[in-house]
Amino acid sequence: MGSRKIRGAARMAMLIDGDNAQPSKVPVILAEALRHGGIAVRRIYGDWTNPGMSGWKASLHAHSIQPIQQFPYTTGKNATDSALIIDAMDLLHSGTVDGFCIVSSDSDFTRLAARIGEQGLFVMGIGEPKTPKSFVNACDVFSYTTNLAEDNPNGETSKEAEDWTQLVGRAVIASMRDDRWADLSAVGSQARKFNPSFDPRHHGNRRLSTLIKSKPNIFAIREHAVNGQGATAIHVRMLS
Repeated sequence: MGSRKIRGAARMAMLIDGDNAQPSKVPVILAEALRHGGIAVRRIYGDWTNPGMSGWKASLHAHSIQPIQQFPYTTGKNATDSALIIDAMDLLHSGTVDGFCIVSSDSDFTRLAARIGEQGLFVMGIGEPKTPKSFVNACDVFSYTTNLAEDNPNGETSKEAEDWTQLVGRAVIASMRDDRWADLSAVGSQARKFNPSFDPRHHGNRRLSTLIKSKPNIFAIREHAVNGQGATAIHVRMLS
């Protein structure tokens, strides 16, 4: 997915695997998706005759999410995943959306995410840290639920956290100009290309700039006003 430069989508379809998500996280999941574009379609898939799905009712009404009923046809087969994938392909070919947000921690959606990307559309995933890397890396952006505001107020770092300094260092090198400085926004975009799940919140900081500033022995950072309008440009370079 890293070859595409798409950073978001004007009209996304959010498709939620109801068997693989939690209703209490709907507000932060929606907020996270809206950082990358508008949500034109909101659907959740599951067997709503199952008493275990009753906890979703309030969240669906409050956030205008359409429940899609899918009965399990046989034991051991996930009909919910199949229904979500079929709807996603219909939407993909309808031309009514230009991006997708798939909410699940299930590797079954890896091929779907890759297929959406092949069509040139933006695809993001939202799931738990247990999500297989195959699915994570098939997305343009993947956000772990443990990094979202209400779930991780203290910015706790996952046990699976990558050494972010190596990743950001690679991103700086890939983005730097002839003077060896790199624009911070370009560094962030490049880091996401290398690892779609990269997120400063995963390492205890809400902003990439503050994360980089926490390692003054590795990175240099400079800020300067732009055009006298109060805007600030931030640049980064490696110290070695």
